Amino acid sequence: MAIQHYDAIIIGAGQSGGPLSSAFANAGWKTAIIEQEHIGGTCINEGCTPTKTMVASARVAYLANRAADYGVHTGPISVDMTVVRKRKRDIVESFRGGSEGHIKDTKGLDLFMGAASFTGPKTLEVHLNTGEVHQLSADTICINTGERPSHPRLEGIDNVPWLNSTSIMELDRVPEHLLILGGGYVGLEFGQMFRRFGSQVTIVQRGSQLLAREDSDVAEAVANILREDGIEVLLHTSASRVARTADGHIELTVNTPQGERVLIGSHLLGAAGRTPNTEKLNLSATGVEVDKRGYILANDLLETSAPGVYALGDVKGPPAFTHISYDDYRILRTN
Repeated sequence: MAIQHYDAIIIGAGQSGGPLSSAFANAGWKTAIIEQEHIGGTCINEGCTPTKTMVASARVAYLANRAADYGVHTGPISVDMTVVRKRKRDIVESFRGGSEGHIKDTKGLDLFMGAASFTGPKTLEVHLNTGEVHQLSADTICINTGERPSHPRLEGIDNVPWLNSTSIMELDRVPEHLLILGGGYVGLEFGQMFRRFGSQVTIVQRGSQLLAREDSDVAEAVANILREDGIEVLLHTSASRVARTADGHIELTVNTPQGERVLIGSHLLGAAGRTPNTEKLNLSATGVEVDKRGYILANDLLETSAPGVYALGDVKGPPAFTHISYDDYRILRTN
């Protein structure tokens, strides 16, 4: 099979990869971009855009329920999650379509929809979603494969239906009681969102405060706000095992400062971290080094340990923010 050679290849069409591929092509480089699932990365498809769309719906529900406090009287409030979900999907598809159209309209830029893995320092094998296989090579390769939700390390987790930050946005009804593992940004956002939709919510946080990277006074203020919303916040609490009851509920056993406690919920959200998408890239064929969690090691110029191979966005480690990923595009474009 003949190898198709490019000046630059970008693996992953996230907030760095998409604009960088267009910038390379517009500069006269023969460029390819490879995307396994959907254009736009986490932000457009599974992060910022869909979550903020649902947060907006939750805020409307919250205000409607408090309307009487402002002298506005309405009838009973109900939330139709199928409509909330459709609005979210429509906005995501619109944003994704815009990004995909920009890539497809850029001259000198080839889009491959499929999974890439290294076969050598500057060579790749791409298994297209259509079943075809392509061999590619390039002088410059940029890795923008991002992260995915981590699988909770919890006894019994594989025997119960649990949600992650992507699947929870596809629910077609409001959970009766949502149990959340993890008190970081993701867990809190969904916790308050679904509380405002009408769920009972319990957040289980192993550490001494929510939002571990924030100052303690900020974390305490956030916890107070959530409790005022009616959310149960359990600190210094670790989950030890989970099981499904005979009637289909989730039975979560936790260790609290007061001793063991059993929580019964209708749904379980795992929100205790993310994992880099590097294990299928066969990075050992390139000399690209990763840390013990699988994140690619890169310097301030985004250079990896392999000459001509760069890492952008979340795949090089936290914090995982869209503006950091986009700034990585700026760094490579400038340098």
